[in-house]
Amino acid sequence: MEHDAPLVREVFPELTSELVKLLDAEGEHELAICAHDLRIVADCGCGDDSCQSFRTHPHPPGTPYGPGHRNVPLLPERGMLILDVVDDRIVYVEILDHPPLRRASPEPAGRAEAEHAEM
Repeated sequence: MEHDAPLVREVFPELTSELVKLLDAEGEHELAICAHDLRIVADCGCGDDSCQSFRTHPHPPGTPYGPGHRNVPLLPERGMLILDVVDDRIVYVEILDHPPLRRASPEPAGRAEAEHAEM
C-alpha cells in the first residue's frame, strides 16, 4: 500500500523543495535527503480549513508514536511546518496556516504528441 501512494515531489514539488531547504537550514541534512522520497499515505482528515497535513507512513490516528519519536519544527516564511520523525524517518508532515499547496499540473493530453510530431 505504501509504495502505491503518490510521491510528494510529484504531487507538490514546491513543498518538497521547501522542506529540503528548511531541513538543510536546521542542520537536518539526512532528513532533507529523505524528504525527496516522501509519499502521501493519508490526509490528516481533521477537516480544519487551515490544515494541509498528511501522513507519510501508516499509523493509527490518535495513538502515540512511542520511543524514537521527535518533532522537527521548521520556519517557513508563512504558516507552520512541523515534522513527526520516528527513528530518523519522517512519518507525518503537519502543515498549518500555510499558503495553499499547488499540485503539479499534468501535461495536457496530446501536447507531447503534438510537439513530437512537429520535430
